Amino acid sequence: MYIDQKYFDSWMNRLTSQLEKIGRKIDRQDNTVTPKIDNEILLDNQDLCLLLKVSQRTLQRFRSSGKLPYRLIGRKVYYLESDVTNFIYDGFPKNR
Repeated sequence: MYIDQKYFDSWMNRLTSQLEKIGRKIDRQDNTVTPKIDNEILLDNQDLCLLLKVSQRTLQRFRSSGKLPYRLIGRKVYYLESDVTNFIYDGFPKNR
């Protein structure tokens, strides 16, 4: 198959343009505002599921048992970063 130089250049320009658009979208997503309370990061269920590698049901069990403190904002559940850190440290056995 033969493609002339003009045709190839036009396709490369279109491809480059699309890649630049995608790059700008990614940059905008990276600069999104992280929710905070008193300068402390809030994590939602999805964030915490990915961080702890657990299911949403497991998070529900941690909340219901009182092991993992949480905040309700509207109808959405959030966790303070310090509460999550304490929860993780409390889960490890203490050296005696």
